[in-house]
Amino acid sequence: MTLFAIIGVKALYLLYLWLASAIVCSYLSARKGFGERPGLATGMLLSVIGIIIWLVVPPKADSIWRRDGVVGRPGAPDADAPAPDH
Repeated sequence: MTLFAIIGVKALYLLYLWLASAIVCSYLSARKGFGERPGLATGMLLSVIGIIIWLVVPPKADSIWRRDGVVGRPGAPDADAPAPDH
């Protein structure tokens, strides 16, 4: 029974790695202007290699990646937000 428990823990960690890579690939592809679906498919099929692929793929000209960077600009005012009343 101990052998099955050890295999189960490794399988759970690999499942978490697989899911995390799908999430990261989806995020990267959406930020680079390609939408979430290509990134999700890449992350699910290629796992961690998909993250490396999306880091190498150049972003589109009008993408969020080019405008705000990788994770965005903290503290920068949103262009669509109304100006505060003073």
